[in-house]
Amino acid sequence: MQSPADRRDRPVYDRDSVLEVAVAVFNERGYDGTGMEELARRLGLSKSSIYHHVSGKGELLELAVGRALDALFYVLDEADGADAPDTTATVRLEQVVHRSVEVLVAELPYVTLLLRVRGNSVVERRALERRREFDHRVADLVARAASEGGVRADIDPHLAARLLFGTVNSLIEWYRPEGGVPVTALADAVTAVLFDGMRGRPGG
Repeated sequence: MQSPADRRDRPVYDRDSVLEVAVAVFNERGYDGTGMEELARRLGLSKSSIYHHVSGKGELLELAVGRALDALFYVLDEADGADAPDTTATVRLEQVVHRSVEVLVAELPYVTLLLRVRGNSVVERRALERRREFDHRVADLVARAASEGGVRADIDPHLAARLLFGTVNSLIEWYRPEGGVPVTALADAVTAVLFDGMRGRPGG
């Protein structure tokens, strides 16, 4: 039987802190390669204590990828709801890219996990479906920017959207917040490099 002192020494978690540790483990070992026993070990809890917070690792995955997707969709909704009615699609597209870099950095472990989802479960397939919806909305914004001459019209909008976010998403492979590059400087640099290469050509 545990003494009161033993119980006091056990870490205390809420659902958010359990999720944070779980995401770190999923990113290290892979979601499929992580069992509840490993999560319990890393948390210093019993499996039954984890089940007090969530129903299992599927719910942890759903919470994690949902957090990343909600943040990214907020960026799109934010751009669509820009106050100035005369804000161009091109400006909105630049805002989406810039803010998406900021979101990726702010939610780096969660976005990393989202980008590693492969559709091996119902939760993963739902996440991929939402990612496709996000890509479609970005492609629509690219098409509108091209129609107003703000970006090149000779690149398929869906391809352009994939190239834009392929660059943004590649940050998970090398960017580390402790590396000394401020978030704003990073977002400015990514946006500048991408859009200097996508500017509409005069008369084109």
